[in-house]
Amino acid sequence: MGSVRAHTTRAFRTKVLLPGGLLAVAAMASLAMLIPGAAAAGHSDSSSVDISPDQVTTKACGTVSVKGVTGSTPNAGNPFLSSSKACLNGNLISYGNHYITYANPPKSFVNAGRLLFAQTCSSCHGSNANGVSPDGTATIGPNLQGVGAATVDFWVSTGRMPAADVKAVEAERKETRLTAVQALELAAWVNSLVPSVPAVPYPHLQGADQSAGQSLFSLNCAACHTIEGSGDALAFGTNAPSIVNKSVTAQQVVEAIRTGPAPRPLPQLPLMFNDDGDLAAQGPYDQAVGPGFWERTT
Repeated sequence: MGSVRAHTTRAFRTKVLLPGGLLAVAAMASLAMLIPGAAAAGHSDSSSVDISPDQVTTKACGTVSVKGVTGSTPNAGNPFLSSSKACLNGNLISYGNHYITYANPPKSFVNAGRLLFAQTCSSCHGSNANGVSPDGTATIGPNLQGVGAATVDFWVSTGRMPAADVKAVEAERKETRLTAVQALELAAWVNSLVPSVPAVPYPHLQGADQSAGQSLFSLNCAACHTIEGSGDALAFGTNAPSIVNKSVTAQQVVEAIRTGPAPRPLPQLPLMFNDDGDLAAQGPYDQAVGPGFWERTT
């Protein structure tokens, strides 16, 4: 277990270190606590909060879409339910607690991201990332406005996007075509269209309880990814990917958990332990888990 933890820590240090631009964000987050007009640590600007089911507006943070995060659980990706947050001049900079820090890419990344999106993404997602082509018809790719910077960073940093085959049932993990900074540039531009959360997470692994993590994985993830994390086939040509892969970072695991595969929970297999002590399905899914599942909201 010690060697696994050492490997995880090394992988985190080499793959999840903040790029130079995000070091500036971290510095701004600290300064925001000292600068008049900035808001930090909980609800210091609560007198100007305007809350709807889908968005929160404050003077310090501006309007932030919270559709992609929980509305009731503290420190689960919602900046307005986090132990601390930093905002400046109507922009959400960072939030979180001592386990995970979430940070949005710096505004200086937005223009480069706009140009990069036009070159590599607009043909499938539309020039405004809204899933609409110039003639008004739907594009082959979905609307990306409001998904949050973490979603864009996950899909690009894992090589799933830009897509190698736009007609494939599922975008597979592959060698990345873009750099880590370019992924953040794309995330910065997309998020500038409709500021949203979750922001890009930076997990702090020091002191993490691996035994608790193993239990959480067994209960919540193993049904699809297998108890060893090696992945497995699902229905209709889709699969739960292997996470026993040295290129899978702690950051990407958090992004996958926070952004999720669908806007609603996956249907549950009727799992029970068999005579050999293995988890085994006692029947199929009660509904098809195909490509259309990910687009449904009810």
